[in-house]
Amino acid sequence: MALLNALKGWTPAQKSVVTASFLGWALDAFDFFLLVFVLKDVASEFGVEKKQVAVAITLTLACRPLGAFIFGRLADRFGRRPVLMLDVGLYSLLGLATAFAPSLTVFLVIRALFGIAMGGEWGIGASLTMESVKPEARGIVSGLLQSGYPTGYLLASVVYAALYNTIGWRGMFMVGALPALLVLYIRRNVPESPAWNAERARTGIVTVLRKHWRVAVYGILLMTAFNFFSHGTQDIYPTFLQVQHGFNAHETGIIAIIYNCGAILGGWIFGTWSQASGRRRTIMIAAALSLPVAYLWAYSTTMTGLAVGAFLMQVCVQGAWGVIPAHLNEISPPDARATFPGTIYQLGNLIASSNAVLQTTIAENHGENYAFALASVAVAAAVAIATLAAIGREARDVKFS
Repeated sequence: MALLNALKGWTPAQKSVVTASFLGWALDAFDFFLLVFVLKDVASEFGVEKKQVAVAITLTLACRPLGAFIFGRLADRFGRRPVLMLDVGLYSLLGLATAFAPSLTVFLVIRALFGIAMGGEWGIGASLTMESVKPEARGIVSGLLQSGYPTGYLLASVVYAALYNTIGWRGMFMVGALPALLVLYIRRNVPESPAWNAERARTGIVTVLRKHWRVAVYGILLMTAFNFFSHGTQDIYPTFLQVQHGFNAHETGIIAIIYNCGAILGGWIFGTWSQASGRRRTIMIAAALSLPVAYLWAYSTTMTGLAVGAFLMQVCVQGAWGVIPAHLNEISPPDARATFPGTIYQLGNLIASSNAVLQTTIAENHGENYAFALASVAVAAAVAIATLAAIGREARDVKFS
């Protein structure tokens, strides 16, 4: 009912903006998560250990802040729409290039460049969306927009379960070139943000950061905890299922589909709830609910138990994340809204970029005990998120001029 009320009176342009931003983030995440399913296969082809290939995930995450800053400044200066098209086209091209990597070194370079392009999409899409919709719809749209991330993971899960045995890991990355078609949709249907102002965007980023440094520091800390929360519960979970439980590609893909359905549901529910209950309170509740779920998620011994635990965990993880697009845009300075939220988000990603290598190393040092590595990071991140949200400020429904 809340979703239907929020959609009343929307213009076709507003619907197109939300659609394009959702798809941009979903297809971006789709290409990113293809790698988590084929770590061991890439390692086998190049004759290296899994943790050496996991460096590709670290490089992608580490390069995202650079992309957020570069594309965010371009979007603040030249408009959200043209830069969003450029960014989507670039990450699609680099996704395709991954399929033709002849060596591990080239593979790592391509994934680092992909990280730059991936880093630009979220900030531009989120600012374009939040500036285009009605204030009372931000919570619902925030959950919908952020659910694009698990939707991308879900698509990758489906491709892996259905096509991997036929097309192999290189073929999966060829499929990752399809997002380029989104550029045509944006060009045809998406207008520029009504809140974008070229003159105001001339304000230097150093000036903005000097004025708003406290918000920037707080945002980086919050997003560091959030990125450990998401990547710590997602990136090596397929490897955990394959190595510690011996599941095949089909079984791993099925569980991944189930927990990504939970992630999408969580983003919608908690994002919508945040419009009535506030951003901070909703984040705290979602993070706290993940704590009793952690044992079932990491230490179940059956496929059913793992699937249920993973579903519930991602309801909580992406439930907390569902509030973030609205929350970060609401606390951001208006003269750098395309740069500020995306860069803050991706700097948190940079700090958390060691997660895949960290968890893989912890697991290997404890006799391939991935359950311990997963649970320890997830619990620590949930506690940190709840604490930081409690001391932050609420800016729900602030006006975007």
